[in-house]
Amino acid sequence: MLAARTSAARNASRLLQRNFASVVDTAGVKVAAVDNGEPTSAVTFLVKAGSRYENKPGVAHALQNFAFKSTAKRSAIGTVREAELYGGVLSSSLSREHLALTAAFLRGDESFFVDVLSSFVTEAKFTRHELNEYVAPVCEAESTSAASNPATRALELAHGLAFRNGLGSPVLSTAHNPVTAELVEQYASSVFSKNNIAVLGTGISQEALSKLVEKSLGKLAASAAVSSTPSSYFGGETRVENYEGPQTVFIGFGATGAPTAELAVLAAHLNPQPSVKWSKGLSPISADVPVTASVQTVLLPYSDATLFGFLVQGETAADVKTAAAAAVSALKAAGSIKAEELKKAVAKAKFAAASSIEGRVGFATTLGAKVLAGAPSNLDGTLSSLDKVDTSAFSNASAALLKAKPTYVALGDVQQLPHADEVGL
Repeated sequence: MLAARTSAARNASRLLQRNFASVVDTAGVKVAAVDNGEPTSAVTFLVKAGSRYENKPGVAHALQNFAFKSTAKRSAIGTVREAELYGGVLSSSLSREHLALTAAFLRGDESFFVDVLSSFVTEAKFTRHELNEYVAPVCEAESTSAASNPATRALELAHGLAFRNGLGSPVLSTAHNPVTAELVEQYASSVFSKNNIAVLGTGISQEALSKLVEKSLGKLAASAAVSSTPSSYFGGETRVENYEGPQTVFIGFGATGAPTAELAVLAAHLNPQPSVKWSKGLSPISADVPVTASVQTVLLPYSDATLFGFLVQGETAADVKTAAAAAVSALKAAGSIKAEELKKAVAKAKFAAASSIEGRVGFATTLGAKVLAGAPSNLDGTLSSLDKVDTSAFSNASAALLKAKPTYVALGDVQQLPHADEVGL
């Protein structure tokens, strides 16, 4: 039995080693790749170009949708045709801090797809007709879709209340803030620089990816790193009438500075998502949530701040009020956590951290953010920091959250949805 456990531990150690790669500096660009023998490969250019850094609202969103349009090497239709001939998939995504440009493809086709990614970074044309015919309509459609989702809309409103500028800037553009091709080009020139990009690869060797990056980005200029106003937490309350989707409330608390392990453990402790399907779970929130309502813990760590809270949704305002009150009550009681409960919460937080890097998207965003921030790019440090969380540090972290002004968003029937003081805040 002991031998079997030792063997399992060794296998886990090997898997842990396989999941991360060392970071190398290639021609001024940070590159990290890991090859676990996957049948396909993927490369992501992660750029510090999220909405918090934009010089005009909406310009980062437009830049994201300009990806894979005309460059000096290829037209937009040419990129589509060649990518389909190779059987690959090109995609782009945007967050408050990063723009991710990704190519997934069959092994052996890395030269072409790295060239496609780098040509957008170095030689994009940003034509007016593509902005009007392709980019702007997609931006509008994405913004409309997000606005119709109560959860997404509540989180957007919460960021504005919590941080105001910087992290409070909307990720998506709006019709009230149109941008021009010239503004997008100016923004691109400021963010597409060597020291502002990390290149992440899966299913490809470090050596192969480094050679391709040196060839394609070697001549890219290095400029001053983009900057944003340091985050400050404010909080506040807003109520917005909404007639589509479930009744929604977001209850949030902010913390400035680097994300802490204590908040990750707190989120795991309160998370009502059960470990066994169809069970209620043992979260201190679970037992008091009505059947027709749901509570989701939200932990959004950024480079210099964290937004923690609860997204509460239900069929009726009364259900939402009951569920929200249960969440707030559980948060207030978290400071008196028992040692056994803390041990369980730490284990859940470690599992969440480990599983977040299993998929390509999680690997690229999690590892890439660490690379760009100059933090250790491995899982060991994260897991060890979680192991070091004790009851004293945990209690202090939960108490510090409650001392700050909460961020409260009510979206739905505002005549019936509870106010902040009615749920225990």
